[in-house]
Amino acid sequence: MTKFVDLHLCVPLWDIEQSKKMIAKSAELGYRLVAVPFPPSVKREEVGRVQKICDDIDIDLSTRVNLAPRSTRELLSSLRSFRRRFEVVSVLCTSKPVARQAAKDRRVDLLAFPIAETRRTFFDGAEAELASESLAALEIDMTQLLSFEGFQRTRLIPILRREVAIAQHFGVHIVLSSGAVSEHLLRKPKDYASLAMLFDMDSSLALRALSDTPLNIVERNRQKLSPNFVAPGIRIVRRRDRSV
Repeated sequence: MTKFVDLHLCVPLWDIEQSKKMIAKSAELGYRLVAVPFPPSVKREEVGRVQKICDDIDIDLSTRVNLAPRSTRELLSSLRSFRRRFEVVSVLCTSKPVARQAAKDRRVDLLAFPIAETRRTFFDGAEAELASESLAALEIDMTQLLSFEGFQRTRLIPILRREVAIAQHFGVHIVLSSGAVSEHLLRKPKDYASLAMLFDMDSSLALRALSDTPLNIVERNRQKLSPNFVAPGIRIVRRRDRSV
């Protein structure tokens, strides 16, 4: 059975009731794991409140941090400070140097780009080649297509079409996330897959971008964050001492 994942469910952490509505709606629509973005300085109790909501609804929670560095130095500093505190790390690439650094850094899981005309220049073959080696994925928030209208949507579609084509050419994984800030913007995974056809993603690729690809990111990082992790493929196995 396919396990659908939403790696960017933007619940309002200050509003528990609204958070419950959004998480419950996600479960109702067929998602089995959601990644909620938390501020870098989040306290354990705040994460615990969202975890309890997810436990009560029977949906898996992954912790996420959205970094928006203004320079490569700030990015590197943030990665050193926060990588081991969160299961998913996304970087908003607002400049070419930040995009290049994020694309090649193995501590980065998701590459996100601002919705602006200049976005056209940020994800190109150079970033894609680096990302294909570091395993960073290109993330597309589907809320953009639902909330944009007229010229904004018309301009967005060819940008996404170009980025998807570049990602596929270089073998970069693509993640489709909701990016939803309310339950009204949430849709079923297959509805998002249908929308993805607007920017030339076939249904099988779109469904993988909503299931296997994001799930692999979470599982890979959970292994890395485990105290038994040594290196990829190497884990500490503890055995009980047996008296002879």
